[in-house]
Amino acid sequence: MKKAYWVCIFEKISNTERLKEYAIKAKPAVEKFSGKFLARGGKSRTNEGIDSPRVVVVEFPDYNTALKCYDSMEYQEAHDILNGHVVRHHQIVEGN
Repeated sequence: MKKAYWVCIFEKISNTERLKEYAIKAKPAVEKFSGKFLARGGKSRTNEGIDSPRVVVVEFPDYNTALKCYDSMEYQEAHDILNGHVVRHHQIVEGN
């Protein structure tokens, strides 16, 4: 079975306190679906495209689990905290 990843590239963060609230609420939702944070903030260098203030990568056991987590009530409650406070690109991709 192939693993899957959430790749979140933030374009703009206008309220860091709301981002912290989101992170606190999102973490248990992600862990419920066996998600593992591989990268969350930290050093980064933009080689092409937009200069991002934050990048997050989360690994899941498989693609369907990654989808179920994103669509879950628990994660969507956390996600709603971000509304109007961040602009980001969130993609779910299957790995090798």
